[in-house]
Amino acid sequence: MATLRQFEYLVTVVDTGSFTRAAERLHVTQPALSHQVRALEGSLGGPLLERLPRAVRLTPLGRAVLPHARALLADAERLHAAARRATGLEEGELEVAAVHSVALGLLPPVLRAWRARHPRVRVRLREYPHEELLRAATAAGRADLAVGPRPDEWDGPVRELGVEEFALVLPSDDPLASAPGGVLPLAALADRDWVHYAPGHGLAEVLDAACARAGFLPRAAVRTEQTAAAPVLAAAGLGPALVPAAVLPPALDAAVLRPDPPVRRPLAAYTRTRPDRLTTAFTDLLAETLRL
Repeated sequence: MATLRQFEYLVTVVDTGSFTRAAERLHVTQPALSHQVRALEGSLGGPLLERLPRAVRLTPLGRAVLPHARALLADAERLHAAARRATGLEEGELEVAAVHSVALGLLPPVLRAWRARHPRVRVRLREYPHEELLRAATAAGRADLAVGPRPDEWDGPVRELGVEEFALVLPSDDPLASAPGGVLPLAALADRDWVHYAPGHGLAEVLDAACARAGFLPRAAVRTEQTAAAPVLAAAGLGPALVPAAVLPPALDAAVLRPDPPVRRPLAAYTRTRPDRLTTAFTDLLAETLRL
């Protein structure tokens, strides 16, 4: 029967890229490490790793097993952390995953408040450009808590946080910068070249969907992988940008308008399993601080 230690050995070999480095990290001999990986392969019915001259490569079976191995190790770590907290040891590490716009615009005040309340609990933040990557990473056990767009289908607990508002950014001297009431119909920008987002970035889909509802497909003047770069590029005159309002720099020299119709996306915090007290406390602080 496969053991948790054998799964740890497999994950470490994959993460380090070699049996030698994995053995050094785990403080075991390389023959002992190789023996345990072979035993795991025997238990699971086939090779998990292809041993190349200077590297290792996952086999199809290895690629199928690896996410579950990571999840098992994460669950074991959470079990130990929960036990430590139950005995009064309020220290450890909480792993939080979020999409870029949330990590950049919404989480900083939450993390500041968290540190003030729980200075001995470290937070490890993982950032993802797309909600599907966030969801997949959380399902694979790479985080205790995910914060991002509300997942359409999710088997674990989900707590709704509210909605993320989007704003339009134009140069200050743009003819449409002084739109009445600070509201600008998206259709008014149908003939513009936009500051767009790179393929695979979740906000590219948000922009395309919003413009499609307004009756056009946005042309890209430039595409960026960085959420924070979009409003700066728009302010520089490269084209209008649709950005999460929370990521706007306070001293941005640009016109910031509300799109008509409004662009919003629901946000939620979700976990794979029933959250422990620490994860619940962070989620409570999220809801209390954001008040979206």
